[in-house]
Amino acid sequence: MITEEQLAGMIAEAKKTGSKKFKQSVELMVSFKDIDVKKGFSMNELVQLPKTSSPAAVCVIATGDMAQKAKQAEADAVVGDEEIGGFASNKRESLKFINKYDFFLADTKMMSTIATKLGPILGPRNKMPAPVPFNTPIGPILQRFRSSVRIKGKKNSLGATCKIGDESMDDADLAVNAHAVLGAVEKKLPNGEKNIRGIAVKTTMGRPAREARDAK
Repeated sequence: MITEEQLAGMIAEAKKTGSKKFKQSVELMVSFKDIDVKKGFSMNELVQLPKTSSPAAVCVIATGDMAQKAKQAEADAVVGDEEIGGFASNKRESLKFINKYDFFLADTKMMSTIATKLGPILGPRNKMPAPVPFNTPIGPILQRFRSSVRIKGKKNSLGATCKIGDESMDDADLAVNAHAVLGAVEKKLPNGEKNIRGIAVKTTMGRPAREARDAK
């Protein structure tokens, strides 16, 4: 597996390009080999990052006690049945709402309602809520999602990408995050590291810095 030192070098190289007009994200890209995507392989993993500069935005869909506890835990938003019904009747507003948040959590008893009313919009964007059972402490779950990213490949694609931080972070911290994501990816691949063709790092508007691997 590529080392954190090697990743830090790639990150430093990637930061040299791109826009200086705004703070760019830093993205990790992984390409695969010797995998038959027609047999149902897909990459869609939630990974908790060791280092974060800004937390992910998390919305909790709940009512009653769970909603109250989510507010106390300072969720970015807490919405209930009434709001969900309103969003379902207005696709434009529902899209604005969905795009504000990186992750959604929901009371398990509301999952069927969410699937019916918002599923057609949340599903294709890979934002269906993670169910939270009754009486489960919501605070620790919120904290975990706030420091997480999702690495996902497009359908029938031999590659996946995710954000590992932004260019204001130290190269070493970004490398730690990249290493954590790659570890999760390797566990998902049929033959681990042998299925990785190449790794690249880039800023939002920059050129990729690549670590190519020999095909075997």
